[in-house]
Amino acid sequence: METAHQPRFAKVIDHTRCIGCHACTTACKSENDVPLSVTRTYVKSVDVGTFPTARRAFQVTRCNQCDDAPCVAACPTTAMYRRPDGIVDFDKSICIGCKACIAACPYDAIFINPRDHSAEKCNFCAHRLDMKLEPACVVVCPTEAIIIGDMDDPTTKVAQIINRSPVNVRRPEKETHPKLFYRGAHQATLDPIAANRPPGDLYAWATKPQGPNEIGSGHPLPHANSSAAALLSYDVSHKAPWDWRVSLYTWTKSLAAGIYLAAILFAIFGGIAWTSTLMRWVVPIGSGVFLGITGLILIADLEHPERFYLIFTKHQWRSWLVRGAFIIAAYSIVLLVHFLASLSGNVAVQQRAAIAGVPLSLMTAVYTGYLFAQSKARDLWQNPLLPPHLFVQAILAGSCVLSAFSIALDLPSRDALLWLVSISALAQLLFVLAEFTLGHPTAHARLAAHQMIAGKYARWFWPGIIGVAVAIFAPWIWWIAIFVALIALFSYEHAYVQAGQSVPLA
Repeated sequence: METAHQPRFAKVIDHTRCIGCHACTTACKSENDVPLSVTRTYVKSVDVGTFPTARRAFQVTRCNQCDDAPCVAACPTTAMYRRPDGIVDFDKSICIGCKACIAACPYDAIFINPRDHSAEKCNFCAHRLDMKLEPACVVVCPTEAIIIGDMDDPTTKVAQIINRSPVNVRRPEKETHPKLFYRGAHQATLDPIAANRPPGDLYAWATKPQGPNEIGSGHPLPHANSSAAALLSYDVSHKAPWDWRVSLYTWTKSLAAGIYLAAILFAIFGGIAWTSTLMRWVVPIGSGVFLGITGLILIADLEHPERFYLIFTKHQWRSWLVRGAFIIAAYSIVLLVHFLASLSGNVAVQQRAAIAGVPLSLMTAVYTGYLFAQSKARDLWQNPLLPPHLFVQAILAGSCVLSAFSIALDLPSRDALLWLVSISALAQLLFVLAEFTLGHPTAHARLAAHQMIAGKYARWFWPGIIGVAVAIFAPWIWWIAIFVALIALFSYEHAYVQAGQSVPLA
């Protein structure tokens, strides 16, 4: 018995027909009740050439319905999922609003609905397709520039265009296998940094959106675009998904992991006694407090903090948010065991806890590198040096805290810990030097690095570098080095997290 053919829906935008009327945008808003300030689909325009040979090129921008969708892999609760027919759909009832899908999408197609605070995007009007109706945008397009169909059925118009006509997809290097194909689209519209930004914060008939997390469209540097004589004339608002809370979380997590790692490292080599005040109280309490703060920050950053438990009850294991949550939970149990062993004076239990605590604290320190790498949209974060760099940052943060207590309590481990501060500060600078002198493989990564070093986030980056450089002299300037190093670490983290999101994607 033959099984029914399962369609694989695709969409073609024929820009040889598109007139830029925005009918698709308004129809989508009406059909899906999309509120103001956000859009599932919109028409971007770029003015190409100079008078008298200038022309306006359009691009209908929306979800690319990827076969290998990064948003699906990054979503911790399966709120973003791929249907058997290839449509990437969403379930708002289990969305926790972590914004991981937004960070992962290379096409900036996902947004947080300001009404219900859940992630949303174009879903092909799946509810209409299930009723054998075409999407709203297809119905209203006056020139039939939007075409949908089964790309595996050679009798459909979509399959014929894809297989016989020159078509393009956006950002093919991301290997997401998008099923949104553009026919006759200009490169100045497909490439988000191909056109110059308009001067004076003005589009042709609109004011450019402003805001603290706003990502400016077009090339951020004047006259450095990759397409000659192309000026962005209209676009919508684009915002960075993760704000200062994510920067703060990476800092507190470094402290939570680093205090334990640095202390156990010293205890193994005899630099700190297992029965000392540091090992019995500072290590489990200090690590536990910062780990608790880390958890609170992560929950506070959710659009639906009351649903945070879904990470544990409806988890999707490919997501590094899920893996990180379980790592942190396991690490917190080890810290609790260590604390209880300290109360009872049981050194043997402390040492056994360290067998599990060392790998768990190490994973707590470095898993963010894999979480950032899962954000395929952000080229600056696709860095194989990031996990070891995060380890060094954790050791620096932890040794600063332990040194402070050693100085305050006049413990014999003081000098050795201050030297660890100095060495880890030097290692931090060497990692930064390596990252920003070895070069970046993509234009997006280079632009993000420029924003970090000489652009909008330089005021955070350079204090972070100078402060860590001061910490190299920790054995001689004690308190100054410790305080400055901790503040510098947060400053650098904030610059890195925000600069990674500063390059336009659509």
